[in-house]
Amino acid sequence: MPFADFAILDYLANIVDILLVWFVIYKLIAIVRGTKAVQLLKGIFVILITKFISDSFELNTLSWMMEQAMIWGVLAIIIIFQPELRRALEQLGRGRLFARTAFQEEDEEDKTVQAIMKATDYMAKRRIGALISVERETGMSEYIETGIQLHSKISAELLINIFIPNTPLHDGAVIIQKNQVAAAACYLPLSESPFISKELGTRHRAALGISEVTDSITIIVSEETGNISLTKNGELHRDLNQESFRDLLINGLIQNHTQAATARWNWRGKKNG
Repeated sequence: MPFADFAILDYLANIVDILLVWFVIYKLIAIVRGTKAVQLLKGIFVILITKFISDSFELNTLSWMMEQAMIWGVLAIIIIFQPELRRALEQLGRGRLFARTAFQEEDEEDKTVQAIMKATDYMAKRRIGALISVERETGMSEYIETGIQLHSKISAELLINIFIPNTPLHDGAVIIQKNQVAAAACYLPLSESPFISKELGTRHRAALGISEVTDSITIIVSEETGNISLTKNGELHRDLNQESFRDLLINGLIQNHTQAATARWNWRGKKNG
């Protein structure tokens, strides 16, 4: 085989190698997205930048401290990222690590919206109190850990059954993560805002509280009035009818995902063009 043929094969192999590495990195980012690992990764970048600056300006003490942080950081990452690493290995074992697509995620989010709407409509008519928080980009793992973990496929029947009065899981919040019922009976932080109406109870304060520290969407069904309310970005939308409630859910969950996917495709198109 001519030397030129070997050079072409080597060139193609390098391209394939680079593409595979970038694909694996992309999938790893998709796994940790929306978890506390994102904030921890930002901290790692700060340490690396600080190490570079301290070496450049010969700040020996600071450089030594950053070097120690990097040496022990490997062990710390394994401990801190243990849930994310376990989830990645589980998905790899099930053959799901590379299987998800934007279309599958959008279909699952549509099913989540339908299940939430059906459940809240049922509970509102019967004045069954409920508190449901849906994770978006900001991770809610620390709040999931305060409740009873379920990791169950979402359905209206499951949500209704959880909030039936005097059942073991009815007191607290349900957290939906990645279109699954991650946990029930979870504790959410109460809002300390002085502008909250005195007539609102603990569920509304908890819904506002979690919306102030995360970008989640939280739904409240009042057991006193049967009214449906929703919080996001620190704002409370009270006494919603089914149409308004559905619009807010779709805008917050499905359209948010669609816009993000569109932005990614547009970026790829510009890059390739």
